[in-house]
Amino acid sequence: MRHRDFAAFIWPSALAMLLFIALPIVSVAVQSLYIEHDQVLVTAENCGPFGCTEETRVDTAATAAKRIEEPLGRFNGLGTYTNRAHLAINEVSAILSDNRGFGDVVARVMNLPFYKALSFTLLYTFLVTPLAMIFGFAIALGVNRLSRSLKGVVIFISLLPYIVTPLLGSLILYWMINADGVIGATLQFIFNDPDLSLKASPTLTWITLIVYGTWHMAPFAFVVFYAGLQTLPKDTLESAMIDGANRWERIRYVVMPHLTPLATFVGLVLLMDNFRVFEPIIGFSAEAHATSLSWLIYNDLTGQVNQMYGSAAATSILTMLGVIILLTPILIRTWREFKRKAH
Repeated sequence: MRHRDFAAFIWPSALAMLLFIALPIVSVAVQSLYIEHDQVLVTAENCGPFGCTEETRVDTAATAAKRIEEPLGRFNGLGTYTNRAHLAINEVSAILSDNRGFGDVVARVMNLPFYKALSFTLLYTFLVTPLAMIFGFAIALGVNRLSRSLKGVVIFISLLPYIVTPLLGSLILYWMINADGVIGATLQFIFNDPDLSLKASPTLTWITLIVYGTWHMAPFAFVVFYAGLQTLPKDTLESAMIDGANRWERIRYVVMPHLTPLATFVGLVLLMDNFRVFEPIIGFSAEAHATSLSWLIYNDLTGQVNQMYGSAAATSILTMLGVIILLTPILIRTWREFKRKAH
């Protein structure tokens, strides 16, 4: 293909990526360097029949004028990244300098807002991603062995968790685990404990969110792996059967190597999606026990008093950096395999 033809073919996509991806990221990065203006306070003397008193109130007109004059806010540099709501550099340094036990240090650091959200985000990502891939692969293998008359129905049922909107799915499960819901009432009956609640314990809340995430994301892995199974070379499978390989050996030495590129793709997509976990926390009303980086952004933008755009922007940048760090080892490995096969 000539360079001119390639440029004509690629420029619409490149322009769309520049307008809808690159420029918004730059805008968010710039916003993260600014914080909201302080409110302008004025002191006025209020006189009445019993004398005069001074009162301090917010000058709304001056505050609004300042916001109009400098819409981005007040320049703060990297101060937003290092404050207590984010990386908490000073707080972490003070905790480390106390010379306490390792467990106490970890507990105190994890009690800081950003690290508390990061810990759940990482745990959710590293558990839901492999579990969803394993269950998706197992479902694909099972469906692939079904008769043609049953495949359509089973595939439709298997895709239901992914078809349902994440927020709606989490709300449905949230209602089911209530004390008067199907799951909640059943667990109370099994354990003979009328006070048992999956929402009262942080551990049970985390487990519920991870189970829901696996249930919701497994169909995506199933669809990709099932499509890959349809391209499996029949000659190779037949040769393995003739050589006496059992089902597990055929899966291990024939099927898995064939699906490795697809597994890399599924892993990349699931890592990115799971690291941005948000809807289950809102649907389960689990923010008292579990918060994520995306939930911190949402919380900053829906504050009761002020919308903290700078704080939300800083968390967004840190989230993107986290995704890049997670994907880097996989991308490096994929690139090395590509170069090895090219040579």
